[in-house]
Amino acid sequence: MRPLILIILWLVLPLLSTVVRAEWIYRQAEIMGTQVTVTLWHENLTQGETLAAQVLTQMRRIDDQYSPYKTQSDLSLMNREAAVADAANPWAISGEMTRLLDKALFYGELTEGAFDITYASLARYYDYRKGEQPSAEQRAELLPAIDYKHVVLDTEAHTVYYRHPAVYVDLGGIAKGYAVDQAIELLRKNGVEHASVSAGGDSRVLGDRRGRPWMVGIKKPRGGDGVAITLPLTDAAISTSGDYERYFIDDKGEWVHHIINPQSGKSAGELASVSIIGPEGFDTDALSTSVFVLGVEKGLTLINRLSGFDAVVITRKGKVHYSSGLAAGE
Repeated sequence: MRPLILIILWLVLPLLSTVVRAEWIYRQAEIMGTQVTVTLWHENLTQGETLAAQVLTQMRRIDDQYSPYKTQSDLSLMNREAAVADAANPWAISGEMTRLLDKALFYGELTEGAFDITYASLARYYDYRKGEQPSAEQRAELLPAIDYKHVVLDTEAHTVYYRHPAVYVDLGGIAKGYAVDQAIELLRKNGVEHASVSAGGDSRVLGDRRGRPWMVGIKKPRGGDGVAITLPLTDAAISTSGDYERYFIDDKGEWVHHIINPQSGKSAGELASVSIIGPEGFDTDALSTSVFVLGVEKGLTLINRLSGFDAVVITRKGKVHYSSGLAAGE
């Protein structure tokens, strides 16, 4: 019987080893100007750690290519070259850049300009650390450059040019949502069934938390401690835009923050926080900015007519509003 016992033990021990090694894996890094976190469950610790590292590598790639603060990024190069290109000689871009611009321009059209990637034509002259904002002369000169229709994209030829020489594109309102989607897709393709990836205010969860929903908190706005609202999520994305992320108080006592109304070139004034829940971060990221600019009434009207999306909106006075899908479940 001894050989048979040895064989049985030899077969059982690897299975026990696998069970013992199965665990939650957590990684965090400073990327894209914010904290990126990856949480995933994997039956094999080594493979799980490798996948978590691959997620962070992919996040760094997206940052390297689409950051406006890196002079050699694809975005910085496009801003320099597309401004001097024209219909006869447009600037060639990658398929991925085409996809990002196409989605951004779609939301520009859907929101009638509330979401506008050319807002940075003026907004790049804000410095929130130094408490500086554009002068009256700069506003008068650069406001005409803010118009998503200045960006002429050919999705088949993968080319672009700007109709106004002062146009400057910033993809900050959509790139983080895209990045978390790409991370979740990488994990899904490699067999992961339970994961969460976040980049600042943008998060997406894969599956549930092994029998329980993922609990995602919406931060109390304006420097408040703790969480205002907690939402249970499964297989969903959530993006939050808040006026407390980058701001300063000017000499008039006004709260100047980074979510810019494209029509005025100034901080959007009605809301303190907007969270959008939907299937993909690529959409929720753009929609959270859009609703913040549109305000309560127009913003919730937009979300209520979009299938599969919900919103939690907090005003500067602290009043909470819900889209119809969430309000029905209160």
